[in-house]
Amino acid sequence: MSDVSRHDALIDALGAELTPVRRLLPPWVRTVGWLVIVAIIGAVMLSRYGAATMLRRWDAAPDLGMAALGAVLTAITASLAAFALAVPGRSAKWAWLPVPSALLWIGASGMGCLRAHIPGMHVLDMHGANDCLIFIISFSVPLSGLLIWLLRRACPLRPVLTAVVVGLASASASACLLEIIHNVDAAASDLLMHALAVAIVIGANALMGGRLLSRA
Repeated sequence: MSDVSRHDALIDALGAELTPVRRLLPPWVRTVGWLVIVAIIGAVMLSRYGAATMLRRWDAAPDLGMAALGAVLTAITASLAAFALAVPGRSAKWAWLPVPSALLWIGASGMGCLRAHIPGMHVLDMHGANDCLIFIISFSVPLSGLLIWLLRRACPLRPVLTAVVVGLASASASACLLEIIHNVDAAASDLLMHALAVAIVIGANALMGGRLLSRA
């Protein structure tokens, strides 16, 4: 048998042992899938608590509505950025995608602390603000876990950066869900607890999610 025939036989033998790999769906399709899960959770909460109180709150304080819009856009863009970053060869610039909406979320939330208090709307004390902290973290844990599970098959080459964006997506989505039951005016204590919750979620994802996404 010639060397060429041997090489061909070896290639055929190796190729016969290969397992077909199912191609990943595009990042935007997987993003929609994750957002549908978030939307289902929101729909369940709306069926339980209704939207009237939330809408009245936004009508009385448009800055709170803008902050909620910023959180929604951050959840969408951050989850899309996470799925894009998880694909080898995609630019790290995707991590900048949620920055404008995150600035809107933060800026509008901060503006609410500077205006006059809305009559008849409760202002949270530190105990109530702690409940917001617990809510955001509690919802962020399963949402982050789901995102990381979905991203692992993509083999992210920047696991820590991807995990940070995962944390931002999960925390902002949890803040959106909190809006449904968050019938209070903006206050420094509330803003502080929200910022602390987001920081904890992002930090935990960078520490643990980065390890889970790493193939090392």
